[in-house]
Amino acid sequence: MGLTGGCLCGQVRYEITADPLMCLTCHCKNCQRQAGSAYSVIIGVPEGALKVEGKVKTFNDKGDSGGTVQRQFCPDCGSPLFSLVEASPGMVWVKAGTLDDTSVIQPSLHVYTKSKQDWVELGDIPGVETVPSGL
Repeated sequence: MGLTGGCLCGQVRYEITADPLMCLTCHCKNCQRQAGSAYSVIIGVPEGALKVEGKVKTFNDKGDSGGTVQRQFCPDCGSPLFSLVEASPGMVWVKAGTLDDTSVIQPSLHVYTKSKQDWVELGDIPGVETVPSGL
């Protein structure tokens, strides 16, 4: 597919060399805090399909499972970029808003709807209260 993207200041650029495996909208409280918004739209790609130029900083967070969630962001402008989730090894979750062209993505599932903002409408996209096993 050849998707590209980067942070707000341009210090970090990336290329995705495989088709995304899925696109989700995450409503968990930590994604809300990191995004500074009601939710985070993320695409899952195989770890080996992500080529990054520039340095990222990592904040080690904890998921509901107790496993580590490595939240990676630009150390200069603070743009959230990637998450490596212990519960989904071999996968990188890319913040879809950092893509140069977002027209090619469409979320297929809302996760962590138990903590979604009351004013957010899910529309026709299905939702689950937490996250299905295997993601």
